[in-house]
Amino acid sequence: MAKNMAQSPLERNTMISLEQKLATAKRCSHDGVVAGAKAAVVATIATAIPTLASARMLPWARANLNHTAQALIISTVAGAAYFIVADKTILASARRNSLEKRSLSNIEA
Repeated sequence: MAKNMAQSPLERNTMISLEQKLATAKRCSHDGVVAGAKAAVVATIATAIPTLASARMLPWARANLNHTAQALIISTVAGAAYFIVADKTILASARRNSLEKRSLSNIEA
């Protein structure tokens, strides 16, 4: 029964459009994940070096920042960098795709 419904031209166009939207969404989210992971790696390195150095050189940090606190500082910065960059990348891709659709519809009209 579902096979007969998908044979109509309107249903076929809707399914193709839905598949294109799904593929675009997957590509955008994958780009966001990759960009977020890169940002997390950079943020981890940029945070780990001063955190670990200060925990060994500064008397206050040596007294108050145990290994758990150091790991928490580094992982918090890495997680924040991941989510911020992934979100910005996904939103930029969505905005770009929206503007492309709008410009294509203006050309066709």
